[in-house]
Amino acid sequence: MPRYHPTANDYAMAWLRIAVGLLFLIFAQYKIFGREFIYQGGFENWIHQFLSGQAYPFMVPFLRDFVLRHASVISIILSYGELCIGVCLLLGIAVRLASFFGFAYMSMLILASNYPGLHAPWWEYVGASLNHLVLALCFLAFGMANSARAWSLASFLDRKYGPRRKAPADEFVVQPRSGNIFNK
Repeated sequence: MPRYHPTANDYAMAWLRIAVGLLFLIFAQYKIFGREFIYQGGFENWIHQFLSGQAYPFMVPFLRDFVLRHASVISIILSYGELCIGVCLLLGIAVRLASFFGFAYMSMLILASNYPGLHAPWWEYVGASLNHLVLALCFLAFGMANSARAWSLASFLDRKYGPRRKAPADEFVVQPRSGNIFNK
């Protein structure tokens, strides 16, 4: 199916992609434009909260020894990373790359903040991580589907200027001549 004929499923994926992109823009804007998260200890407060029993035990040394030591740099990377993910999803550019980083980010948040306890039944592990798991599954879907087929910058440019087409491999092959250079 050509890129410029989206289906109903393409529009549904685009709607979800744009909604998740807007969520990430909202998350990023308060971190970037407000001073509390990056410069006044907001990020460190979250990490200390995770360390107080919300993180999986194998994540505790990483959070304590690496993340807290480099909290100012990591909070800036995290904030602008959320901004980049949001913009990419909203505009439909580099969606698979943004989805990869979004899935990695959600996976880290699941491991850092959704530990239900050592003797919890398996379903509590799923239930404790629902707030991050739903977004992680959205990123998986965006990465597997062509969610930029509708309502994206590429689809707009395809409608406006025509679809981008790659030439077949044999189009530029020089055809051998028969005879000599004078065609005799």
